[in-house]
Amino acid sequence: MKRSALFIITFIFLYACSTVPITGRKQLSIIPNSQILPLSFDSYQQVLSESKLSTNKEQTAMVKKVGVKIEQAVEQYMTQHKMADALDGYAWEFNLIQDDATVNAWCMPGGKVAFYTGIMPICRDEAGVAVVMGHEVAHAIANHGRERMSQGLVQQMGGVALAVAMQDKPEETQALFFAAYAVGTTYGAMLPYSRLHESEADKLGLIFMAMAGYDPHEAPKFWERMASQSGGSQPPEWMSTHPSHESRIQALNDYMPTAMKYYNKQQKPTTKGGLIKR
Repeated sequence: MKRSALFIITFIFLYACSTVPITGRKQLSIIPNSQILPLSFDSYQQVLSESKLSTNKEQTAMVKKVGVKIEQAVEQYMTQHKMADALDGYAWEFNLIQDDATVNAWCMPGGKVAFYTGIMPICRDEAGVAVVMGHEVAHAIANHGRERMSQGLVQQMGGVALAVAMQDKPEETQALFFAAYAVGTTYGAMLPYSRLHESEADKLGLIFMAMAGYDPHEAPKFWERMASQSGGSQPPEWMSTHPSHESRIQALNDYMPTAMKYYNKQQKPTTKGGLIKR
């Protein structure tokens, strides 16, 4: 048993870690994306099949347009930092789901993005959509979901689960995916991320929107609108583990000089976009 435990610990620290872009933080990554992406794609299609897509052509076009720009920014960033292979298997897709009561958006592994119509009035324009899009895509690029799966695998099941991951047993891996992503839950198919993950996604998201040609200064403005929408009360359920609006806005402003360096390198001016009509 001692030898087995020693092997597990050695494997985790030597071979089962990856690096988060920008922050450089080491994260647990036992389960490869080659196992996660097929589950993600199936789950995304399940969500779409059980949802009604928005018939608002203007809003739908805006989500897709911004999505493509963020996609291109991500690919550019990852190529510049010699991490392009991390996007292997990605199949980007952007959809707007009709649900005015849900103020949410998310991105599953592999670039599968969903916005809900409830968040569009707060986004207000292309730049606002870019704030949310960049943030949610950043979670996927930083492999926060995979990290959560790996942590659950080690903490809840230990060596047995590690053996499962190493032996590539699809049923057990699927169960871990569902536990990590809470597919089928009532608030947008994704569990809230930790505050650390949120902080990383905020920073990386600023970079992505800046490289896509959107002014990063729009990010604090978006969160100010979100704060106004919540009326100073507790954040919505999907944001229950997120930082407070005030601390998030302060952190975004603190990181703004770095984000602006990326933005100023872009040749095109800021894309404003038209106001969203309901």
